[in-house]
Amino acid sequence: MNRSNTKHGFFHLTTLSKGFSFFALLLLSANVFSQATISGVVKDDLGKTIAFVEVINTSAQQKVLTDANGFFEMLVPQSGSYSFAFYKDNYAISDEIIEAPATNVTVTLRAMNSLSEVVISKERSKVFTLHKLKDIEETAIYAGKKTEVIAVANLTANKATNNARQIYAQVVGLTINESSDGGLQLSIGGRGLNPNRTSNFNTRQNDYDISADVLGYPESYYATPTEALEEIQVIRGAASLQYGTQFGGLVNFKIKKPVEQPIQLLTRNTVGSNGLFTNFTSLSGTTGKFSYYTFFNYKKGDGFRPNSEFESKNYFANLNYQFTKNTSLHFDYTYFNYLAQQAGGLTDEMFAENPKQSNRARNWFAVDWNLFALRFKHHFEHDADFSLQLFGLDASRKTVGFRPNRVTTADTDGTVRDLITGDFVNWGAEARYLKKYTIHGNSSAFLIGAKYYQSNNSGIQGPGSSGSDANFNLATNEFPFYENQSDYRYPNLNFSVFGENIFKLSSKFSVTPGFRIEKIKTEADGSYRKINRDFAGNIILDETIYEDNIKDRKFILLGVGLSYKPKNGLEVYGNISQNYRSVTFNDIRTVNSNQAIAPDISDEKGYTSDVGIRGKIGNQLSFDSSVYALYYNDKIGEYNTEIGGIFFRYRDNIGTALTYGFETLLNWNIAETLVPNSDDFLWNVFTNVAFTGSDYLKSKEATIKGKEVEFVPLVNLKVGTGIGYKNFMASIQCSYVSSQFTDATNSKVGANAISNGTSGQIPAYYVGDISASYKWNRFKLEAGVTNFTDNSYFTRRATGYPGPGIIPSDPIGFYTTVEFKF
Repeated sequence: MNRSNTKHGFFHLTTLSKGFSFFALLLLSANVFSQATISGVVKDDLGKTIAFVEVINTSAQQKVLTDANGFFEMLVPQSGSYSFAFYKDNYAISDEIIEAPATNVTVTLRAMNSLSEVVISKERSKVFTLHKLKDIEETAIYAGKKTEVIAVANLTANKATNNARQIYAQVVGLTINESSDGGLQLSIGGRGLNPNRTSNFNTRQNDYDISADVLGYPESYYATPTEALEEIQVIRGAASLQYGTQFGGLVNFKIKKPVEQPIQLLTRNTVGSNGLFTNFTSLSGTTGKFSYYTFFNYKKGDGFRPNSEFESKNYFANLNYQFTKNTSLHFDYTYFNYLAQQAGGLTDEMFAENPKQSNRARNWFAVDWNLFALRFKHHFEHDADFSLQLFGLDASRKTVGFRPNRVTTADTDGTVRDLITGDFVNWGAEARYLKKYTIHGNSSAFLIGAKYYQSNNSGIQGPGSSGSDANFNLATNEFPFYENQSDYRYPNLNFSVFGENIFKLSSKFSVTPGFRIEKIKTEADGSYRKINRDFAGNIILDETIYEDNIKDRKFILLGVGLSYKPKNGLEVYGNISQNYRSVTFNDIRTVNSNQAIAPDISDEKGYTSDVGIRGKIGNQLSFDSSVYALYYNDKIGEYNTEIGGIFFRYRDNIGTALTYGFETLLNWNIAETLVPNSDDFLWNVFTNVAFTGSDYLKSKEATIKGKEVEFVPLVNLKVGTGIGYKNFMASIQCSYVSSQFTDATNSKVGANAISNGTSGQIPAYYVGDISASYKWNRFKLEAGVTNFTDNSYFTRRATGYPGPGIIPSDPIGFYTTVEFKF
């Protein structure tokens, strides 16, 4: 038994009491000035009062809802003039200037009936501007952080297959692993972080975790369908203090809210290249205090390569009960199941000869996912909010296939396949309390929260059947002396306490320090089989090795964010935060014939920092430009080496890495520049570019020090334009990504037959997509061409499933969607 009880981190727990004292002292010393009240009623253009209208004080970043009688009341920091926005679905936004104190204010909202797609899109853009992550959102603080929000309703894109190139086109610096499985999985990275299954981000849906295991296996086998989303929130590395220790930050999928009418049916059917068919059908409505949103999503396709068929079923239900305007209860259930055949990877020569070929006919992958979440929210009248989220996962992932150490080895019927199964059972609870207060008349806020997380997962590896079907049963009787066998249980435990405080030192400048205290216990309890053979193939050693590897650690992460807003619509921001990532199941024990893992592999530690400027110039130009640095100590990576005369791809803590760069997003509203306030015309152009550099500052391997970090393209460029006239909308975009390495030694091609295809560069590539839509009454027609330049390229060299080898990206493809809303 190997037990390591490590108390490591960046600061000792003895600093905890000092941190709490610091926060308490500043809170108690805050001078609270007299507040003023603004109250009134919101009506429609027929004079009928409107309930649950969002009343947003854009000057002081406050928000309340009107009650059942359309009445609202808000305490503002002090007397004076404030800008307000009044918003409710299916109504145009009303912008008002109100002088405080004020009573009996009457605001009228105009219903949006039978408006054109251009007008609706412009209203959505206004809503997006209002709802884009502000300094405070319910029980979360984002002041001083690098935040990006995707308003899905404003996208003209291939939503049916979750085309990540289009959907994330205006999120800077992301690298994407593309696949041809209809968008069943999402794989995004950036800043030198491996994109594989988004494992370097904390991935959430409606604010709760959805990955297999947040600590031990943070890969996301489920991705919320884009057709169901209202928005996607991306918060970079500084999110580690509130959401967990991942270096990438947070990706949060926010599903659509229920509509206000009793029932609304929406159905979308899509057909496309290579036998693609998808159906997305949703039901939504509100009756009294009860509301609901539910959908079913079906996908089926053949893929552009042989042996690439897939089929998936996805069901989601959201049930809500509004006890009062301040208290609500929300329940989510998600079911996701799919089976996909995997065509395997290619060598460099095979890809150059024909990227559409397949040399694997017996590889299969299956996922069964059940997610549960219950959330309680309460707003206190003294300007405080509380939320409690309970969540759980009961899921499995199974793979079976022919996976030798050489990509070129022929897949012969009747031979053994490698089988890997994983069962994931975990649950957790997260509580947050946020209190707003004033310092010298400026609104500040204090957040405190805690999270408990427990999992009891298991993984089995062994011989799969000799057939070619999707048989996920062990075949130990058929292949009793199969080398790659293991059986492990992974009981993990995590408890954390976190807090942040916005100190608004003036009306323009704020400082937001934060902390996160972590206790993490991960364990791998099980056995693996070791078989050695002589050159004639005779067994000379056959033993089962048992181990119970426990890693127990406690540490504190600290960070601070700064925000300066010299005028409305402009912000200079900066932050620095500590990050941490624990070793995963794959890092501890997965037997692979062409891979070896260092026995003393350990957790990763580091920092992330951003400094940037963002804002708007009138209604014509919006921008967000920043520089960043990511310092990565004990970075886990892979390199090619020989052990005992045998060639392996070795996984270890390979050194200290630094990734740095400049990222900028510019969005120019040409229509507003040329034809201000037009209700018929829409035209915008965006440029999204990231220039990234990287170095291994030190390494115990001489061949790695001074080399570039993996998955870091020097240039990552996306440009595009969207245009609309009345009910017609269209978009076109092009992406260019320069070459990047996939291993720490920066090999450009595989050094031998074993590494051919799995090691080497990902060459530079460019790709373009075009989409269009037209709306007529309750119908909407969408169509598009993906990769319209029909380039042959790839974004991934897999060392295991779905390879090993090069995984080609999709060639030119077509799709058509018909939507009906009733």
